[in-house]
Amino acid sequence: MKKPFLWIVLSKNMSELTLFTNSVNKKPTINFVLLSLGMQLSETTQKSMTDTYLTVDQPGEAIVTEKKSKFLSFALHVESADEAKQMIESIRKKYFDARHVCWAYMLGWERADYRSNDDGEPSGTAGRPILGQINSAELTDIMIVVVRYFGGTLLGTSGLIKAYREAAALAISKARIVQKTVDDALSIRFGYEVLNEVMRVLKQFDEVQWEQQFAEDCRMQLRIRRSLSSKLSSELSAIYGVEVLNPTNE
Repeated sequence: MKKPFLWIVLSKNMSELTLFTNSVNKKPTINFVLLSLGMQLSETTQKSMTDTYLTVDQPGEAIVTEKKSKFLSFALHVESADEAKQMIESIRKKYFDARHVCWAYMLGWERADYRSNDDGEPSGTAGRPILGQINSAELTDIMIVVVRYFGGTLLGTSGLIKAYREAAALAISKARIVQKTVDDALSIRFGYEVLNEVMRVLKQFDEVQWEQQFAEDCRMQLRIRRSLSSKLSSELSAIYGVEVLNPTNE
């Protein structure tokens, strides 16, 4: 006689729990929908997708040698196209005797602003492989510059792609990668009589930062990660006499 067994199966999305039994007097299979767990996971996933990003806060440098050609690579933190342009010009001046100064950058937490340049190398053999390594690492607000000193031997298309890709990847590995949040900026205005209520709400949010100006009334400039911005705004708006201005992304 077989012993009764009970199987517990959790669905791939971790939102449904199913119980099975081989008992002779078994009852129909029972499904439990884990709404609270599913909602929690969904909220966590959405949070990580919408208000965090990866960047570098300390530069990385590397050297790759391929058939006597030297590739000096630099992974740098930049936050605008103008800043990236200045970086390129600075490196060009420092390595004025190099054959090529190739580069790529990615800007913004949405990773929608990017460019690459082959600087005289065959099309697609330098800037694109560099940009590909930025994408592989899922980084933004970063520029990678690769300086090439020609060694006298042609590398061919595949050789160039391999060299620039390796140089970019090695520079990234030498940099320090950090996770940052997309923050919303809120401005609030209220009377002194509700100051204690406002502070009570703010202290419930560990990640909120603020600056205050007290004169005839109270004014505060708040910064908080995007996933918590709506909740904070809603709780502050619920206090009678508090005016919350529309948030702006930073």
